[in-house]
Amino acid sequence: MSFYVYLVANRRNGTLYIGMTDDLARRVWMHRVGALSGFTKQYGIKMLVWYEQHETRESAFVRERQIKKWNRAWKLRLVEQMNPLWRDLYDDILR
Repeated sequence: MSFYVYLVANRRNGTLYIGMTDDLARRVWMHRVGALSGFTKQYGIKMLVWYEQHETRESAFVRERQIKKWNRAWKLRLVEQMNPLWRDLYDDILR
């Protein structure tokens, strides 16, 4: 089983949300359809712009907590390194 840390956004350089899951496709789908009430639904955060795979739940949890403490510029740089065009990566993970 794999675990994922991911960033979703409402647009390029927009509002960001970081999360962790063991089913990335399902979790992003939930963000996209508004099935998760709260912050992401309120701000229309639906685009998967960055993710990272981990072998253990613990390593994913530690990484999520680390990135949540980062300043915004560092998070934006993380997205830009993997996804400079800020494409929605959802279709990519379904393949």
